[in-house]
Amino acid sequence: MRVAITGASGLIGSALSDSLTGDGHEVLRMVRRPAQNSGEAEWRPESGYVDTGRLAGADAVVHLAGAPLGPARWTRRYKRMLRKSRTQATRTLAVALAGMDRPPPRLVSGSAVGFYGDTGAVRTGEDGPRGRGFLAELVADWEAATAPAAEAGLSVAHARTGVVLARSGGLLGTLLPLFRLGLGARLGSGRQYISWIALVDEVGALRFLIERPDITGPVNLVAPEPVTNASYTRYVARAVRRPALLAVPGFAMRAALGGFADEAALVSQRAVPERLSAEGYSFRRPGLAGALSDIA
Repeated sequence: MRVAITGASGLIGSALSDSLTGDGHEVLRMVRRPAQNSGEAEWRPESGYVDTGRLAGADAVVHLAGAPLGPARWTRRYKRMLRKSRTQATRTLAVALAGMDRPPPRLVSGSAVGFYGDTGAVRTGEDGPRGRGFLAELVADWEAATAPAAEAGLSVAHARTGVVLARSGGLLGTLLPLFRLGLGARLGSGRQYISWIALVDEVGALRFLIERPDITGPVNLVAPEPVTNASYTRYVARAVRRPALLAVPGFAMRAALGGFADEAALVSQRAVPERLSAEGYSFRRPGLAGALSDIA
């Protein structure tokens, strides 16, 4: 199998690349500079350029590129960057694939459970409605940008990913040093739900989607059991054998991070993997304690 990947140098992209090559598959890394070898293909989404010649013969494209959501203060400028890095880049890729005589038959495009907004304590599958706010609108537009590929006959799945747990990189990798110093803290009330997934299952689910072109549309890439922020904080503290007695007030989060606090850090999202479970994906780390035992 030959798989092209955008964002191949990121946390998820590099892990997926290693997993595929480790099993003997060929990975084509899409880079924003001239390709330096046969394992790379140039693309420049800001100018609408994709070297589709290198994509010929690929079995699938996994699109993971995009500026990180945070933690960062969502200024107007930062929001514009987030939107451009997702909607423009995705449309550039989709249009390029649609214009190929024989495009790769499968596109798995990155997305986020931020689509659902604040779900409170309600367990939400892929049929849940779009939420309110900047992030929900961004995700909806991000997914809609794949339309040219779908209209050209490609099988398109949207990988709505939650918080990916990894030792280095991602939110947990950023916070682990604080937890190891005994400075771990719950955020706000701690009652808000976190939809998380271990990196090993993020990669496993992406590979599952690559190999199942019959699965189209949104697919929640999250573990079966979301937890509250308070529980998450206790689990991480226990994994590193340190106390976590502190709390960061909601008003302090909002003062420091603006919209990111309300739409990502303090929001309650109880998304569940209904489609993955129904299609037979078997989670390697379905529980948080097991996931953290591999990391911390």
